[in-house]
Amino acid sequence: MNNNEQLRLPIEDDELDSIEKKLAMEIDKEFSDELTMEENTIEALLFAKGNSVSLEEIKTALDCGERPAKKAIERLMKKYEQRNGGIIIQMVANHYQMTTNPACFDGLIRVAKHPKKPVLTDIIMETLAIIAYKQPVTKAEIERVRGVSSDHAVNKLVEYGLAYEVGRLNAPGRPALFATTEEFLRRFGISSLDNLPDLNPEMEDEIKKEVNEEVIDIMGAAEQKESSDEETPESEVFEVPDDSGKENDTETLSENE
Repeated sequence: MNNNEQLRLPIEDDELDSIEKKLAMEIDKEFSDELTMEENTIEALLFAKGNSVSLEEIKTALDCGERPAKKAIERLMKKYEQRNGGIIIQMVANHYQMTTNPACFDGLIRVAKHPKKPVLTDIIMETLAIIAYKQPVTKAEIERVRGVSSDHAVNKLVEYGLAYEVGRLNAPGRPALFATTEEFLRRFGISSLDNLPDLNPEMEDEIKKEVNEEVIDIMGAAEQKESSDEETPESEVFEVPDDSGKENDTETLSENE
């Protein structure tokens, strides 16, 4: 037998049937509308946790390796997408989470007239944009871009759960470094920071322009208050008569007498 020749063993009929059955099962899993036991387990896990679930947790729940766990969650996500129901499954920062379908927002808002999500002002949005694009970033760097103090805006973002202190810069004073949270990704429907649109120089100039307008408004309000204070009449000052002249008048009268 030539060394280049390969030994080929015939495939038994039973073995061929087994392979065909496995392929058929995989195809059924992929294209069937019904959920498999693995997919049911993942669905229950996502619902029970409420928050995002890691692939490691899915592996533990299914008691399997990373590859079959990932295939199972991807199948489940695809089925939810094809069903186009009120609940979808999103991938957020390499985690998976059940969320409401954005198409149902109008109906939800009629019931939830007072949403729990805090309203983000222009100032807070500008600060959040800087953190998102330049993270991890210090307050000093944020203020360099904005041109004004950003303590209040950063503190509010931390309070709202959209930013957090990720560490300390190895520099004098060891200033805090801030980054965005998973809640930031969920709030704005972004699966990963890699999907953020590019921050071009025009956008940065626009932020600076809006900040300059903000500073002008603040200075104008301060000048108006100062002008108002100047127009307020001062308290009347009454001069106290000088009693020292009385003695002199008495002495003069005595001399005249």
